[in-house]
Amino acid sequence: MMYSLARPLLFSLSPERAHELTLSWLDRAHRLGFLKSKTIQKPVTCMGIEFPNPVGLAAGLDKNGAHIDALASLGFGFIEIGTVTPRPQSGNPKPRLFRIPQAQAIINRMGFNNDGVDQLVENVKMAKYTGILGINIGKNADTPVENAVDDYLYCLDKVYHYASYVTVNISSPNTKNLRSLQSGDALTLLLSTLKARQLELAEQYQHYVPLVLKVAPDLTTEDIDFISSALLQYNIDGLIVTNTTLSREGVENLAHADEAGGLSGAPVFEKSTVCLKQFAERLKQDIPLIGVGGILTGDQALAKQNAGAQLVQIYTGLIYTGPKLVQDSIQAMA
Repeated sequence: MMYSLARPLLFSLSPERAHELTLSWLDRAHRLGFLKSKTIQKPVTCMGIEFPNPVGLAAGLDKNGAHIDALASLGFGFIEIGTVTPRPQSGNPKPRLFRIPQAQAIINRMGFNNDGVDQLVENVKMAKYTGILGINIGKNADTPVENAVDDYLYCLDKVYHYASYVTVNISSPNTKNLRSLQSGDALTLLLSTLKARQLELAEQYQHYVPLVLKVAPDLTTEDIDFISSALLQYNIDGLIVTNTTLSREGVENLAHADEAGGLSGAPVFEKSTVCLKQFAERLKQDIPLIGVGGILTGDQALAKQNAGAQLVQIYTGLIYTGPKLVQDSIQAMA
């Protein structure tokens, strides 16, 4: 109810300003004790972790882990923060975030704007949250793609001790050549190197933290075959399906549809769910799947589960539907 009243005001502001204001309001409401949503218990064991419920927050909303406690009070079963890079970076020039309300969609070309991994770790250490925390890692924009593995190793070393799982983001369309890491020798080198480091860190800390890959929806059948084989070969612990799409299907001729960047929200639901089914067919439950992309109703969360996801994540749906989407999704899922 409260969100339906606040939404017209938020939508009268630029998307990025509304984003900042919403997080500020959430923090204040949390500090004052106004956010007391209980986490609905619908436990799911995935990647060796018991999640209190299967609905999580997707990466991108809280890039620096500065709002974990407030966001957790919305009832999520898990929170994913980031994407974070080794060094701070400002991202792409503004404007870089665009609403398409007629299609319940957003286009973003943020470009991994964040305060750097050291600041994120400090924020995590200050948070009171003791639930399941995913940390999403990426490469700096000025790191040559042939050296990308070094950035991922650096971030993995920094966040390992503080994460419940670590997501390797190679699927944002807004960092030049990043998606090239989803195929061929680049992918096998990345996965083999990160897997080896993960096992070293598990020995060092005497604690195993799962490693998850996040992929794009804009994949060919051959891409899906190759990625599936690589995931199995290197014993990667989970797969997030999917990131935003470069397609403009469903928003043709609407304002901002021609802006560069990744499209999220309702138009990506079908595309990402088809992709999810294709991975589920190949991985046959050997690698857990996390479904994300276009969830705006509880029924759509259930559809992701029926397509093969053990967990789901939401982000754009929150902007259009509000926090009630968290509870609706949990209740709808089996």
